[in-house]
Amino acid sequence: MMNQLVDPPGSVTNTPDPLARALAPVPGSGHIFDVTHRLGTVDMDENQNLRIDGIARQIQDAGVDHLVHCEALESHPHWIARRTVIDVVRPIAWPAQLRLRRWCSGISPRWCNMRVRIDSDGGGLVETEGFWIHMNKETMSPSRVDDKFFDLLSTTTDERRLRWQQWLTAPLPEAQGTRFPLRRTDVDHFQHVTNTSYWHAVHEFSSEAGDLTRGPHRFVLEYNKPIRYGESLDLHTSRTADALTLWFAVEGEVRAIAQLRGAAAE
Repeated sequence: MMNQLVDPPGSVTNTPDPLARALAPVPGSGHIFDVTHRLGTVDMDENQNLRIDGIARQIQDAGVDHLVHCEALESHPHWIARRTVIDVVRPIAWPAQLRLRRWCSGISPRWCNMRVRIDSDGGGLVETEGFWIHMNKETMSPSRVDDKFFDLLSTTTDERRLRWQQWLTAPLPEAQGTRFPLRRTDVDHFQHVTNTSYWHAVHEFSSEAGDLTRGPHRFVLEYNKPIRYGESLDLHTSRTADALTLWFAVEGEVRAIAQLRGAAAE
């Protein structure tokens, strides 16, 4: 799975207050991928809670496992995350047995919204949704999902004409940013910074916003254009009473934007 700037045709910008929109509940029927496993210590923070970048890894691994389960990995191996929403309703503490359920909450022929609910046996709960674009690796353009897989994903949603809408559009602040060095472990075989590596920076900067994460809270991360190894990445922040916004910029060009807000809906 990759990061790349892709704006699907038919983008819209007039949906009111999408950042406050509740995520779709678990459907009562249809195709839901359901898997359990133990939480490893590698994703713990200093309080023994599942870190935000660890949540992102859980989402990505569940996506690959889901493709394997559906026998769709060979036919649909390349997907781009355009946006990730993570609602930490109740923190997940280690040790924990995790249950992950993944299903489609909106679809079009070339992209879809995929929900992942993560429950822990200790009472933790994290709700997520990702806007994923199916890609042709050779042309680096959106590619149609085959009819069989499309029909399977469609069993959990009535939204068959999903359209892209940019949620985070605030311009880059004028104040100087903070240099954030990239490591070789942050990049994939496309030489792009991986999806989960963006969340390392989100975790680093959101640690100073404990008032926003004290209760239920929401993270949103939108990927605009790949960051490549060797580029000089600067992080810019803006803090208000109810939100922390973080811009990922290379030579003044915004490559991604993240935002943390308190009081995510359960």
